[in-house]
Amino acid sequence: MKMSPESIASLLRERRKALALVQQDVAQMAGVSLHTLHNLESGKGNPTLEVIAKVLEVLGLELQIRARALDVNAP
Repeated sequence: MKMSPESIASLLRERRKALALVQQDVAQMAGVSLHTLHNLESGKGNPTLEVIAKVLEVLGLELQIRARALDVNAP
C-alpha cells in the first residue's frame, strides 16, 4: 500500500482519538510543539524521522520499512 502524507496524517489523528488524547497532550508527551503535531496530523510540513519516531512512540505505533518487488521493465 502506497502511503501519502494525508493517509499517514489520518492514521495518526485516528490513533490519537482512539486513545482519548488531545493534540496538546501528545505534543507534550512527545516533546514536540503543538504546531508540529498539528502539521503532522494535517499532512503538512517536512518532519524529521526523529520527530515522527517520538510521536509514534507516544501513540504506541511503529514505523516499518519493507522491501517490495521492483518492476525491472518499468520505464
